[in-house]
Amino acid sequence: MLMLSFVVSMFAVPNVNAQTESNPKTTYPFVDSVPRKAGVGQSVLINFGLLNFLQNVNDGWNMTLTIIDPDGKIENVTRKTWATGTVGYSYIPTKEGNYTLQASMALTYYNSTSSSLRGWYAACVTENATLQVLGDGYFKPSHPGHSLPTEYWTRPVDSQLREWYTIMGSWFAQKQRNGNLFAPYNEAPTTAHILWSTPDMQYTGGLAGGDMGTGGFQHGDAYEGKFYGACIIAGVLYYNVAPVSSGAANMANQTLRALDLHTGEELWKLDLASLFGTNARLTRGQILMFMSANNRGAWAYLWVQNGATGSTWYAIDPLTGRHVYTMTNFYSPSAGGLSGGTKVYYGPNGEMLTYQIVNNATGSYLRQWNSTLVVQGTSGQDAWGSKVSQVGAPRVFVANSTANLGYSPSEDILLPRNFGVSGVNGVNSNPVGNPTQVFPLDRAIFTTTNVSGIYLSAVSLDSESYGSMLYTDRFWAAPSEWASLTGTVTGDSNGQSGWACFSDDPYVGVFWTKENRVNYVFSLETGKFLYQTEPQIFADGWGGVQSNSAPEKVIAYGRLIEGSGGGTVICYNATTGDFLWSYEAHDPYIGESYITENWYAVICFVSDGKVYFGHSHHSAQEPKPRGAPFYALDVETGEVVWRIDGAFRQHAWGGRAIIGDSIIATLDTYDSQIYGIGKGPSDVTVSISNPVASAGTTVLISGTVMDISPGLDKDVIQRRFAKGVPAVADESMSDWMLYVYKNFERPMDTKGVEITIFGVGENNESFDIGTVVSDANGRFSCTWTPKNSEAVDIYAVFHGSGAYYGSFAKSEMAVLEAPAPAPTPDPTPAYEWYIIGVGIAIIAVVIVCTLFNRKK
Repeated sequence: MLMLSFVVSMFAVPNVNAQTESNPKTTYPFVDSVPRKAGVGQSVLINFGLLNFLQNVNDGWNMTLTIIDPDGKIENVTRKTWATGTVGYSYIPTKEGNYTLQASMALTYYNSTSSSLRGWYAACVTENATLQVLGDGYFKPSHPGHSLPTEYWTRPVDSQLREWYTIMGSWFAQKQRNGNLFAPYNEAPTTAHILWSTPDMQYTGGLAGGDMGTGGFQHGDAYEGKFYGACIIAGVLYYNVAPVSSGAANMANQTLRALDLHTGEELWKLDLASLFGTNARLTRGQILMFMSANNRGAWAYLWVQNGATGSTWYAIDPLTGRHVYTMTNFYSPSAGGLSGGTKVYYGPNGEMLTYQIVNNATGSYLRQWNSTLVVQGTSGQDAWGSKVSQVGAPRVFVANSTANLGYSPSEDILLPRNFGVSGVNGVNSNPVGNPTQVFPLDRAIFTTTNVSGIYLSAVSLDSESYGSMLYTDRFWAAPSEWASLTGTVTGDSNGQSGWACFSDDPYVGVFWTKENRVNYVFSLETGKFLYQTEPQIFADGWGGVQSNSAPEKVIAYGRLIEGSGGGTVICYNATTGDFLWSYEAHDPYIGESYITENWYAVICFVSDGKVYFGHSHHSAQEPKPRGAPFYALDVETGEVVWRIDGAFRQHAWGGRAIIGDSIIATLDTYDSQIYGIGKGPSDVTVSISNPVASAGTTVLISGTVMDISPGLDKDVIQRRFAKGVPAVADESMSDWMLYVYKNFERPMDTKGVEITIFGVGENNESFDIGTVVSDANGRFSCTWTPKNSEAVDIYAVFHGSGAYYGSFAKSEMAVLEAPAPAPTPDPTPAYEWYIIGVGIAIIAVVIVCTLFNRKK
C-alpha cells in the first residue's frame, strides 16, 4: 500500500467546471517538521494537511501521516485537520538518522453548503520530507526564557517574559477564588516595607484631636464597612469608595476608584450611581482566557451589581472604566438572579460559574450557569471582542431559559430521589437545596445539618464521570451536646456555627460550632468524618464561620490554619488533625487588647508559604486600641517572618488586606489611609575624595544608599527628609516605616544595609576593596590605598534585601605613578665638615714640618 501511495499523482487534472468523482478538484498537500534537524528524544512538531481550506469551523480533511524511520519501519497516523486544512502531530524520534515524512489523503467528497467548495477532491500524496535526527546529545535549544525581575518593575509586562507569571497574581473577590483565602502566584512580602500610601477618599481619618480629646474619626466598624469588595486585576487596585452597609442597602452613592498597585497613582474614578443606580457597587473582578480557532487571549473585566443580590451585572473595562456590556437575569431566569449568599466560582479559564438546583415535576436537577455562555450561546463564537462590543450603547445579553443562554440543558444533572433528608420524596416535595460547595470541573458537595448530625453527598463534575454520584447521604451522628448549640446546627440565623472552609487539596471541609469551640473535619473525597479538634478557649467562640466579621480558617499547603478571638493562631495537619504549631499574638501592654492578653487574630490571606494576619474587632472601643499587629507567619514552622505593630489595623465589616503582583494592599483603620506593601527600588551613590591620586596615597570612598519608593515623592515626606529617606535593614523595617509614614518616634537602633565596594582596573580584572554597612542616615564610607598606577572604576553595590531591589553606582579614579624619591641627605652637618677639614690641614702641616726637620 505504501508503494501504491508513491505513484498517486500529486495533482489531479484541473477542471474549473463541475467536479465529479472521476474529475475531482485539485488538492495541494504539504508536510514539514519543526525543527527539521533534531536530537534523539527531542519533541518534533510535524505539520501536514491541505492548503485547500474548508467552510465551517468544525470541518476538516481526513489525512494520513506516514513516518518511515531510519531502519525502514513505517508508522501511519490519521488525523482530522482544522478548517484551515492543517493539523499538527507531536513526534519524538528514538533513533539517529533520517526520517521520511509523507502526508496523503484518499479521494474525498466535501459536502459544503458553498457551491464553490462542494464536490470531490482528488487523492494526493506529498513529496518526501526529511527529518534529520542527530545523536551525541544534540538538541536544538529551546528559548532560554527570562529570569525573574531583580529591579523594581511595573505593568504592563511584555508577554515574552513568561516566567514572570509566577509573581503576577490577581485578587478577584472578597474571598479570593472559590471561597478560599489562598493567593498563589505572588512573591509575598517578607518585610513591612511600604511602597506608597494614599487617603481612602471616604471619610476623614485618624485622630480627631482638640475638643474630641483622644477620640478618632469613625472607621466603619461595625456595619459600615470600608474597602469592601476590593480586587486587584493586572496590577491595579480597585475598590468602592463609599462604605457598604449591612443595615441600609442605599447607604451612599458609590464611586469606583482605580489605583496603580505599584505606585499608588490614581488612574481613574467612576461614578457608579449615575451610571447604574444608587445601590451599584463593585463586587468582583475577572480575567477570562478566551480560546477559539482564530482568536486567543485574556480579557479583563470588573463586575458591578446594583445591589449584592442584583441579577443585572455590568462589565467594566479595567483600563479605562468604560462600560463594555451588560448581562441581565444572570444565574437563574426562574429565581431572578443571585440570591444572598450564593457563591460565584471561577472555572479554569476564568469563566464565572454558579450552580443552581432546579426542582420540577420530573425531579431535581443540578444546573451550571456559565457567564461565558450567556455571551456566546451554546454554539460558541470565533471572536470575543466583536461579540461583546458594539457602536453606541453597550450590548445587553439576557439570560433566557428558552434560548439556553448561560447553560447547556444537556449538562443538567438529574439527582437521585430521596437525596438526603432534604431530598425529593415525590414530585416537587422537599426540594433539594443548592450545593454547599463546588469545585468546578470536579465535584459539587451537598450538606444538610441539624442537631442529629450532618449528611454529605457529592456529584461528579469531571468530564469522565460527569453526573455520577461520588457518595450519597453519608451521615455522621453528632454528639448530644449539639442539641444546645446555635447557628446552622439548630437553624438559628443569629448563631455563629456552620461550615468554615473547604479545600480540594486535600479534599477537606471544616464545620465549626461556636459554644463548644470545636472544629469537625470531614473528607470531601469520601464524605466521611475525619477528626475533631480540642475545645479552644472561650474567646474563640466569637468567630470561625464564613462571614465578613469572622476570623476565617484557611486550608493551604496541606494545613488547616485558624485565627481566633483569643489571639492564638493554631495550625493542624488538615488530613489527620495532628497539631503542628501555634502562635500567640501577644499584646505587651495592659488594656489595649481588652478581650485577652492577645490581639484578636483574623486571617487576611495565604501566599508564597506565608500566612498573613491582622487585627480587627466587631465594634472596637474608642479611643482605638494602640499597637494592633499585622504579621506574617511561616506556614511550615509558625515562625514570625515579620511583624509591625500599629500600622495596618484591619476591618471587621469592610475589606481586609489583599495581595496581587506580589504587593499587599490594605486599608488602615487608624488613619484611613490605603497602603501598598512590597519590595521597592533603591538608589546608590559613590564618590572618591581624591579621584586623581598617586599610588600609595590613601583615599576616602563614600556614598549613600536610599529608598526611592514612589510614596516618598509626597511633599510632606520630602520636607521631612530633604536629603532623602535612607534604606534600612530588614530587621529595622517595621519601626522605620512607622517613623517615616506615621510620624512615630525615630528609632535609635536603626541599622543600615550592606554595601560591597570593589574596583575594576584597565585589564578588566576586579579586586575587592571592602564591605561596609550604611548608617541610619543612609551613608557609608571606607578608605583604600591603591598600589598600581592605572585608571580604576570604583563600584558600590547594594545587592538588595527583602525590602528593596538592589542598585549600584560607579565612580572613576586615575591612579598616578608615585614620584621618584629625593636624594638621601648626608647626616653630617656642613660646619662639622669644615672643622674636620681644618683639623686635617693642621695635621698635614705638622707632618710636613716634622719630616723636614728630620731631613735637615
